[in-house]
Amino acid sequence: MTDKHREATGFQEQAPYDESIDLRTDFVMVYGLNDTTAQRIARWREAGYRVHLMTGISWGTYQDYLDGRWDGSDHWADAQTTGDGKPILHGQSTDIPYMVPTFSFTEYLVQKLRPIIELGVEGIHLEEPEFWARAGYSESFKREWQAFFKEPWQPPHSSPEAHFRAGQLKQHLLSRSLDRVTSVLRDEALQQGREVRFYVPTHSLLNYTQWQIVSPESRLRTLPSIDGAIAQVWTGTARTPNVYAGKVAERTFETAYLEYGIAQDLTRGTDRRMWFLHDPIEDHPDRTWEDYLANYQRTLIASLLHPGVSRYEVAPWPNRIFNRPYLREGTDERELIPPDTATSYLIAMNSLRDLDQPDVRWDQEGPRIGIALSDTAMFQRWSPGGESGHYDGLQDALALEGREQLHFSDFYGLALPPLFDGQRVAPVQLENVIDTPDALDDVDVLVLSYEFQKPLAPSIHYALAGWVNRGGSLLYVGDGADPYHAIRSWWTGRYDTCADHLAEALGAGRDGIQSIGKGRVRFLPVRPADFTESPERADELVAAIRELAEAGGHTWQSTNWLSVQRGPYLVGAVLDGTHVVEGNYLDLLDPALPFVCRRELGPGQLTWLRDLSYDEQPLLASAGRIEGWSSDETGIRFTCEAPRGVQVTTALRVPSEPTAVNGDDIEARYEDNILWLRHPGNPGGTHVEIRL
Repeated sequence: MTDKHREATGFQEQAPYDESIDLRTDFVMVYGLNDTTAQRIARWREAGYRVHLMTGISWGTYQDYLDGRWDGSDHWADAQTTGDGKPILHGQSTDIPYMVPTFSFTEYLVQKLRPIIELGVEGIHLEEPEFWARAGYSESFKREWQAFFKEPWQPPHSSPEAHFRAGQLKQHLLSRSLDRVTSVLRDEALQQGREVRFYVPTHSLLNYTQWQIVSPESRLRTLPSIDGAIAQVWTGTARTPNVYAGKVAERTFETAYLEYGIAQDLTRGTDRRMWFLHDPIEDHPDRTWEDYLANYQRTLIASLLHPGVSRYEVAPWPNRIFNRPYLREGTDERELIPPDTATSYLIAMNSLRDLDQPDVRWDQEGPRIGIALSDTAMFQRWSPGGESGHYDGLQDALALEGREQLHFSDFYGLALPPLFDGQRVAPVQLENVIDTPDALDDVDVLVLSYEFQKPLAPSIHYALAGWVNRGGSLLYVGDGADPYHAIRSWWTGRYDTCADHLAEALGAGRDGIQSIGKGRVRFLPVRPADFTESPERADELVAAIRELAEAGGHTWQSTNWLSVQRGPYLVGAVLDGTHVVEGNYLDLLDPALPFVCRRELGPGQLTWLRDLSYDEQPLLASAGRIEGWSSDETGIRFTCEAPRGVQVTTALRVPSEPTAVNGDDIEARYEDNILWLRHPGNPGGTHVEIRL
């Protein structure tokens, strides 16, 4: 029972309104600009939603711009282009390229979006500002290079320096375009007496780096007309393989946990909004219902282990979830969503509205480990003589050419060992330390390397030195072998590597743990990717981090159980081995919402439980949205709203067994002061009366 004004949950949909996809969230993002946009917006608003609009900013149905109908000029030269002269197309399309955000394309976007203001939407989401690392050969990009660097264009893959500079330019162009579109449209809306908020749905910095895409990322914090972001983390991004202990594998939970961790730094410490995305299906259409559900739950639980965020996009494209057939395990037949799967999804979606809980308790209060990640990692996704490959979640990553680079082992070599040791690990946006004084307040040990990224300004090192002097512990990992150390930048010509300036700013040598003010630092001359090679190498890194943490007075406890309690909700994941949970709970991952008193979880298993002993709240969980609640000594009355065609389960705490339960097609079961109700979904609401 929550207020829609907070916009705690929403979804995006391109299909017209249909009762089967009416998820009853707080808001809906109507997707795409076409002749039906106004009608679709009006219909979703009529259904009771706060309405936003979402459209792609780097790709879309912009053929009138490309073919000259907009201004009389052909603009295919603005398509992102590879070294062989071919445009980079979106998905399986033949005429939808990714665009270079030139001034003319940006002006086109302003004109395209201008009529939306008059439709009264409350927010506009400019999705996925993306520039592929393998792009940078179009005529428009060459002109932008000349204007930005004041020197002739260089083929981006001709040298590490050219590739790095191309990445810098790509990020600049995307940020410039976003700034222009949002600033102009916000001003025009205010002239009309309207307030429109602007958001950017974006993959995580970790995923964009791994997939070899450049995006604004930390620059979004500096754009004044941006009100927040959606962290587009889902099965398709998180199941990208990586290497740990010498084994290449999909690690959906662990990767999603790290992706959500870095994404929250887009808004952390600001008044801007952040939603975490979950996707019950993902873009790959040939997996099974069982696979979709299992991996959805891995990303769901990973997101809930970050209690700093409590807003969620519960699904993109509910039409493809509830109205399209997919395979079942062991068969070649496709079928629509199994009833229990639909109920399970909806229990999660409705429970997410209650995650804004001030009471947060971690299972263990060990040191908080930060893994520094910079935007510049996106600019280094190529090595001389290497094959960068191409991956967007739809290929077989385990057979992909250039897959070793896709693994991004320099980062995962630093992040996965302490995570698998059960520590509270989170990537940290390195750029934030410059202008956000509390950027590292939640970090006890920061792990930093410049072997796959670089500091954009020396002020980063002065900020880190201040943090160490105040009591922080810094572990620098790197052997100085990265060829990108030699690019033209602020450190070259004076220092061999940027790590030399870091040591100077700290006043530190390179041997052992050194005390710096109230803190400490250690330089470890090792290539970060080496820690992926074997369990023994992973243990070496964990030992180095642990030594620093304990030197700082922190107690280190290795564990296989990563868990947090957010109010009445216990969320946990078993990293390896087994773990036993005991208490008095309802299982929110089970469509029947059964009692749980004791559960033994095996390797990789997850849990989301509602603690019955935490409080006396009567409404415990439901696959529907509960509205109009009233209760007195005679009974309870409410309306339960849910998509048509699904089976709704609701669990309530009642003082005694009801004398009657009234409502259309309702089945009721009572046990130990818990009442379970089941009935068909109805977006208009099923009216329930419970007599006591």
